Amino acid sequence: MKKNVFGIVAAVGGLAATACAAGTSSDKGITKDDVIAAQKEWGEGIVAISSVHSSGGDYAARATEHINTLYAYGETDVMFKPTLAADDQFRETFDEALAYFIGKEGTEDKGFAISGWTNVRWENNGVYADDNSAMAMGNYWFTGADGAETKVEYTFGYVRNEDGDLKINLHHSSLPFSPE
Repeated sequence: MKKNVFGIVAAVGGLAATACAAGTSSDKGITKDDVIAAQKEWGEGIVAISSVHSSGGDYAARATEHINTLYAYGETDVMFKPTLAADDQFRETFDEALAYFIGKEGTEDKGFAISGWTNVRWENNGVYADDNSAMAMGNYWFTGADGAETKVEYTFGYVRNEDGDLKINLHHSSLPFSPE
């Protein structure tokens, strides 16, 4: 019996080594540069949604693309706690995230991503990345149409999906503490 168990373990180990040698995208570890690129894409997406909204375009379609491209909804659980949310603090579904980004009548959601943002600037306090996940924490600044910046604190978590794309599975944002 021991020979069969060892034979199976050796065969499975050989298959794993072969898969690693083939360089499948699911074997690629996440790097700090991957996280920074994902942050840049996220910020550019928020600006694009605002721009499409300002020009009278289909901002709902652009926001849908943003969420589908960057968030892991439908692939794994997503923990999303938006900056300006009190009644519906946590957005576990795609529809809840979309409502936050573009607004929904009769709710607290006024459309964060359609607020006229012209730039998003990131400052990472730290980035942790390994083979399966990554986390980043710091501040990001949203530049409004008047040039004023709004500072927001963030924590983002990332996973790589089966296609090798980096997806957000954790997004927490909050305004900095103000002692009044």
